[in-house]
Amino acid sequence: MSNSNTEGTSLKDKVIQPQFLYAFILVTSLFALWGFANDLTNPLVRAFKEIFQISNTQSSLVQAAFYGGYATMAIPAALVIRKLSFKSGIIIGLILYSIGALLTIPAAGFMQFNIFLVGFYILTFGLAFLETSANPYILSMGSPETATRRLNLAQAFNPIGSLTGMMVAKNFIAPRLGVSKFRAGELASHPEYENMDSSVVDGLLNKALEVFSKTNPEAHMEMVSQDLAVVKFPYVVIALVVLGVMALFIFSKMPDTGKEDEKIELGSLMSHLFGSFHYIGGVVAQTFYVGAQIMCWTFIYHYAMTLCGLTLEEAAFWNLVAMCIFLSSRFICTFILKYLNPGLLLGILSIGGLVLTIGAIFIQGMLGLYCLIGVSACMSLMFPTIYGIALHGLTPNDAKLGSAGLIFAIVGGALMPPLQGKLIDGDGMSLLGMNLESVRVSFFLPVICFVVVAAYGFLSNRIDRKAHPSQA
Repeated sequence: MSNSNTEGTSLKDKVIQPQFLYAFILVTSLFALWGFANDLTNPLVRAFKEIFQISNTQSSLVQAAFYGGYATMAIPAALVIRKLSFKSGIIIGLILYSIGALLTIPAAGFMQFNIFLVGFYILTFGLAFLETSANPYILSMGSPETATRRLNLAQAFNPIGSLTGMMVAKNFIAPRLGVSKFRAGELASHPEYENMDSSVVDGLLNKALEVFSKTNPEAHMEMVSQDLAVVKFPYVVIALVVLGVMALFIFSKMPDTGKEDEKIELGSLMSHLFGSFHYIGGVVAQTFYVGAQIMCWTFIYHYAMTLCGLTLEEAAFWNLVAMCIFLSSRFICTFILKYLNPGLLLGILSIGGLVLTIGAIFIQGMLGLYCLIGVSACMSLMFPTIYGIALHGLTPNDAKLGSAGLIFAIVGGALMPPLQGKLIDGDGMSLLGMNLESVRVSFFLPVICFVVVAAYGFLSNRIDRKAHPSQA
């Protein structure tokens, strides 16, 4: 009898139980798929600014469209998944993902920025279905006591997709763009630029490209056409990969861990959710965290190119370094969660992210860029940990709807980058005796975001300690 109890306890303590291993691996592959899409898109904000000759505010609409798709589809996706199943939600998500990616074909053919935006918008309809399905699905595959650790483990594979997307951006897109070659040619023909401030040089290069587009319109349009063909190709490839993964899900038997017989009690569920600090605070914290992540990873290109004088390819390399740090930190922090309350660790890392972002604002040269890169180590744990804290205690079926609010919170990635782009388009400012360029000023937005996330982490930890004093 005691041996049976010991085996049951041991199985309960396992992060991944044997009967869920195949399903866990298959669902975890989705985390890499949306990581690829996220980080292939980030450098396009800077690239599209130069290709289409638009402002930073306009080019940041790439992120507004991309993450706005999450906000639009999160709740509808949750309702569909609740009615059907996690597996059905995943298949629908993969279909929408592939449609959005394939829309880059007409977008490149007609050389229309707006069609790219529509494609990204629809693509993230698919990502909303995938994340609304996959996150609570992973949480439900085993004991509630190991749910947060299990989700952190699955989320650790998200950066693998992100790394792949960044490598494609660095090695395939950036060096092949005509606008990158144009900037390199301008630098080579103006050796005096080497003795000028990087932000001044960046402005001169942008002006030269603008003059070229007006004085040589035919050559410029040919360059635009070639650049958009370069951008299109990886999206077509990933669409084919996504369709292959969809076929695998269709023909695989998946556990229905979220199946419940009772009808949805929406009023009761909403009362429970909106009466919980962990949930409401989690939605707010997730909104600000996603905003901070997207701003730091999108505008690292502007920081590196404008303030450090790097090329788009070189900036992509440092973004790749940031993601490697993010990936390593995710595994380390997942291990630390065995010993620290999730809220406490979340709060500590948020303070670290805040301090490093302030360093990026005030420290000149490459050291400032290193601070911005280091922020990724602090961000690694945040998304899945906020997710796990917010949904703790919900049944798998209720988590389908509860997760919608947390996926909706990804709207932070749609709202905040345009604000940062507008700050970059504006003037700098003087603060503490320093003249700060507009790019530096724009990073005060992520600082505010980390303050909000830190508050949620520490307050969650305090509430948990009061509820379970023996675990304090």
